[in-house]
Amino acid sequence: MAVSKNPISGLNKIFDNRIRLGVMSVLMVNEEVSFNDLKQMLEVTDGNLATHMVTLEENGFIKVHKGFIGRKTNTTYSITKVGQKSFADHLNALENMIKGVR
Repeated sequence: MAVSKNPISGLNKIFDNRIRLGVMSVLMVNEEVSFNDLKQMLEVTDGNLATHMVTLEENGFIKVHKGFIGRKTNTTYSITKVGQKSFADHLNALENMIKGVR
């Protein structure tokens, strides 16, 4: 009998949280998304989203762009190449884990 590889070894702990998973999913299909749009899409508070965005930024998965629209600050986010690869690897690991359970 062959020993199977650990089914969760390819998963990235950073993406375990539903908010970070949601942020990365949105950024994978959008070039850039504002803080307020993310907040509305994910239905989270400012503080909660901000905390998760810092984690993603510190790990090099997202890039923060700060600017102004008129006199009002506008923060937008985009995914980095590292973020794209890491998230795609995470999704592949999830898919393989699901296939292994069937």
